[in-house]
Amino acid sequence: MRVIAGTAKGKKLKGVPGDTTRPITDRTKEALFNILGDWIVDARVLDLFGGTGAVGIEALSRGAAHVTFVDRSVAAVRTIAENLRWTGLKSRADIRRADAFKVLAQPPETAPYDLVYIAPPQYKQMWAKALQMLDERLDEWLSPDGLVVVQIHPVEYQELSLQHLRLYDQRRYGSTLLCFYEQGSKVAR
Repeated sequence: MRVIAGTAKGKKLKGVPGDTTRPITDRTKEALFNILGDWIVDARVLDLFGGTGAVGIEALSRGAAHVTFVDRSVAAVRTIAENLRWTGLKSRADIRRADAFKVLAQPPETAPYDLVYIAPPQYKQMWAKALQMLDERLDEWLSPDGLVVVQIHPVEYQELSLQHLRLYDQRRYGSTLLCFYEQGSKVAR
């Protein structure tokens, strides 16, 4: 697992000890950021269920303005902090050791985010709960041109009844499915 491009290109990232996280593969991460392109520059990112921090760190390396990482695991928070120090990107990041659902139940501490990345533990439908919670308070959490990306195993996917968000794209990379959501009134990207 490494940083693919940008200021920290080539730096290897540490994994979270144990088997509680499922890091994104370099191939899938590269594909995600090829889709996002230059749109990520100056973006504010919320990396829910941060794990190793690989997605948020890639965003920072490619020019995101700021990333907030949220994970309730002490080991994950420690790993994210170490990876941020190693890549030299910690000045543009905040790490919160907290339950993602408790975080989403409150108004955000800062302005809305441009990208919310949801990659929770598999097979627990946590992605659906997080997405529904975001949908309920969308104006508080997501900027008008923002998007939400969900990373799940393909067998987990189900259509959700959402009021404000709509699925506009899906991409499958082996055993990973990326689902892209935007505000429902927008034209697809």
